[in-house]
Amino acid sequence: MTVKGNFKQRVVVKVGTNVMTNRNNRIVGPILKNLVRQIAYLYERDIITILVSSGSAIAGKEVLGECLAEDKTTRRQIYSSVGQPRMMRHYYTMFHDFGMRCGQVLATKRDFAPGKYRENMINCYEGLLNEGIIPVANEDDAVSLSMSMFSDNDELASLVAELVGADKLIMLTDIDGLYTGHPDDDKSKLLHEVKVHDQVEKYVQENEKAEGEGRGGMESKLKIAKLTASKHIPTYIANGKDENIIIDILEGKRKGTEFKL
Repeated sequence: MTVKGNFKQRVVVKVGTNVMTNRNNRIVGPILKNLVRQIAYLYERDIITILVSSGSAIAGKEVLGECLAEDKTTRRQIYSSVGQPRMMRHYYTMFHDFGMRCGQVLATKRDFAPGKYRENMINCYEGLLNEGIIPVANEDDAVSLSMSMFSDNDELASLVAELVGADKLIMLTDIDGLYTGHPDDDKSKLLHEVKVHDQVEKYVQENEKAEGEGRGGMESKLKIAKLTASKHIPTYIANGKDENIIIDILEGKRKGTEFKL
């Protein structure tokens, strides 16, 4: 592929730790490859994707095993520092297999504050997108401190979507969307559409399962989805293990939960 420049849509896709890992907290390569396949499919149709990817800490843990550092923050920094190159190697190889290129963009919260840091981020993203290169974004966990940390990658994805003027934000998790109760309860119903001012917080139930090294749960996703939708960016919470979920959403199929004004 040699497409550059003018794309008819920009979409931000955030993939969470629970999507890309199995029960043993190991990264599942076929899931990542399926994600890249969908991005390539959209690329051929003049829709370019900015990928916000979790997984660096898990990838680092796969390499190092147990870390001796007692401090939780230090462990996260070590795992992320080792895991980031591993994640990018996965993505670089997979995108290359589809004739595409990707580039890594690491950031802390200060990079989105008004001023020179934000301008630099805009220049970086616009440069990559104009060259038809897929940005793979993540928090710079190795150097971010508490005052410059994102609450999770959902927040980062929202900020990126606003920064690049995205047409949609799709947050991929391991459930189909927002339910009226616990997803495993047969009486619970999937909400396909939520308006920003709808009072749906009562439906949120945090998943009891540990989320690996990730930080974002459904409560966070709901908050970020409403915030992003309020900025005129339709936002979806959907199941990243659904084989064609990104394509289906972009083609208007009723998948996941859409948040809108």
